[in-house]
Amino acid sequence: MKSDNVKKGMQQAPHRSLFNALGMTEEEMERPLVGIVSSWNEIVPGHMNIDKIVNAVKMGVAMAGGTPVVFPAIAVCDGIAMGHVGMKYSLVTRDLICDSTECMAIAHQFDALVMVPNCDKNVPGLLMAAARLNLPTVFVRGGPMLAGHVGGKKRSLSSMFEAVGAYAAGKMTEEDVKNYEEHVCPTCGSCSGMYTANSMNCLTEAIGMGLRGNGTIPAVYSERLKLAKHAGMKVMELLEKNIRPRDILTPKAFHNALTVDMALGCSTNTMLHIPAIAHEAGVELDLDMANDISQKTPNLCHLAPAGPTYIEDLNEAGGVYAVMKELADTGLLYTDLITATGKTVGENIADAVNRNPEVIRPIDNPYSKTGGLAILKGNLAPDSAVVKRSAVVPEMMKHEGPARVFDCEEDAIAAIKGGKIVPGDVVVIRYEGPKGGPGMREMLNPTSAIAGMGLGSSVALITDGRFSGASRGASIGHVSPEAAVGGPIALVHEGDTISIDIDACRLELKVSDEELARRRAEWKPRKPKVTTGYLARYAKLVTSGNRGAILEIKD
Repeated sequence: MKSDNVKKGMQQAPHRSLFNALGMTEEEMERPLVGIVSSWNEIVPGHMNIDKIVNAVKMGVAMAGGTPVVFPAIAVCDGIAMGHVGMKYSLVTRDLICDSTECMAIAHQFDALVMVPNCDKNVPGLLMAAARLNLPTVFVRGGPMLAGHVGGKKRSLSSMFEAVGAYAAGKMTEEDVKNYEEHVCPTCGSCSGMYTANSMNCLTEAIGMGLRGNGTIPAVYSERLKLAKHAGMKVMELLEKNIRPRDILTPKAFHNALTVDMALGCSTNTMLHIPAIAHEAGVELDLDMANDISQKTPNLCHLAPAGPTYIEDLNEAGGVYAVMKELADTGLLYTDLITATGKTVGENIADAVNRNPEVIRPIDNPYSKTGGLAILKGNLAPDSAVVKRSAVVPEMMKHEGPARVFDCEEDAIAAIKGGKIVPGDVVVIRYEGPKGGPGMREMLNPTSAIAGMGLGSSVALITDGRFSGASRGASIGHVSPEAAVGGPIALVHEGDTISIDIDACRLELKVSDEELARRRAEWKPRKPKVTTGYLARYAKLVTSGNRGAILEIKD
């Protein structure tokens, strides 16, 4: 066992003395050491219950003959960090989480790991760590929040942000907003729509690193505690069989994840995280394959913010496995791949049933014949940009209008809420990319303001930043190369015509090549916004969004 390096032999007597200081018995030291990565904290609603999940995992590990040892991982609440300088510190935690988990796991020589994430960057950060460490690993999350209820309808956090936009437009009173504020987030758990946290957790099932129901069983259900116990037991089976993350995270597994992503209509942030996880697994993904998969994969789910259903509804309808069964029955998934269940994809989904054809559309009656995400290219985004097309209204699938250019999120929000953005406009927010931000802030405030003010069917938004999974509308993000490195988005002038054709996957700036060349010759890099601390180091190492915003040491 790997842990023998700190437990066995005379040279390890000092190590054993420290285990004694922990109160660990000889019997415990004889067993495999299983690290449980706990993302518990008291600031993220999706993490406040993780202590209970961790205790259940510990019981499962112990029941199966292992010695569970808990250590922490940080987590940021994107909702609380939204719309201010704190959002610069969201995406960047993904790499901190990965790096710190690597440090803890290797320093203490764990034999296996159970990852207990829940929200946003926590999930991809721990998936990256699992791929990097390649120790037998199972994922079990804290669980999704139940939907709120306002006016007899289910609501979620995206409704709350849009209510603020509606208030700015005079369509809601302060009392109306207060009513939303008190009812849209009624329980612990990750926010209840198909936002980034739930997207990544559902894809953890699809890619084979989580057990059945991990993506969808609500945080407040006792069933989640049982799942956590099974995860603890399962990791001991993986250790015995020597099934490791890189056995699971193969090129075909990433194909499956992207396919399920398209069917579910997941957050655009998955197009940052899947390439980053693949990179750690030694698999290089070209985002062009996402469009190829999307062309073949029907969109089967319209979960909030794209539609009126929520993760709890997906759970009742049969969960991720039911979606996978619909896809596999028509040959869209690889079913012979090993997973963290110890079984193949095909064995996992053999008995899955679609219990609600309105929540999970059958394969012959999809919401659309193509997937929920699209990768756009053109002279405005030579490398790529991404849009959640399943959340775009039909009239905005093709749009042309004048650019309204802003060099930061705050200026754009002021213009939107100040009534300076009119139907037909294309809002451009730049210098918010991984380097330029730095940290690639999410633009939920401006997208929600646009929707709340009734402009969602007539105004597009383009940025080298990114979007919350709660964003909807013609919101095009991850424009690469970003403005900070001289990408074409830095060369857009106020009033330039921008053409968007989502079905054709095109994003064009209607300016001649000669004029763009002239502007490029005049462009000068801007001074970094941050020159000290973690963000400054991050900005020096991070790549563009099309590569997953991975950190790369340059020779």
